[in-house]
Amino acid sequence: MNSDSDLQIAGDILEVPHLLQTPREHPATVAEFVGLARSIAADRSQWEHLVRYDATSRWYHRLRTGPGYEVWLLSWVPGQGSGPHDHGRSSGVLTVLDGTLTERTERGAHALRAGAQRVFAPGYVHEVVNDALEPAVSLHVYYPGLTEMPMHTAQHCEARSVPGAVTA
Repeated sequence: MNSDSDLQIAGDILEVPHLLQTPREHPATVAEFVGLARSIAADRSQWEHLVRYDATSRWYHRLRTGPGYEVWLLSWVPGQGSGPHDHGRSSGVLTVLDGTLTERTERGAHALRAGAQRVFAPGYVHEVVNDALEPAVSLHVYYPGLTEMPMHTAQHCEARSVPGAVTA
């Protein structure tokens, strides 16, 4: 008997685009919200002309709404960041459209390049920063729509030190 799970055999289904179903007009599952973000990301004509860069604060634009969700477009000039936060009762999908962003959590920091996605549940604390020398653009899908963004102290986004552990 083989003890490998289907996921171990097939890999991450989100990395195999041909296995994803065509997004419905109004997504209802995590996979469908990921598909919606990917379809918007792939069609630059939907968002590229809207992007603005603001040196004084992060720029954002609500791109779309649907039953129970919102899609936001954000731009980040070098050095801009969100500060440590969560998204209240909202879950979400973060997709980097252009450039590179760094996501910091208590588990470490990860560079997210164009095409990278992060899926998160309510209460997920992270900080997103443009540590690069070039501007970046990201797409955010929130469900239900974003009604709050509680801020946290920096310690929530610092990797916890565990004796003998190596952090990424």
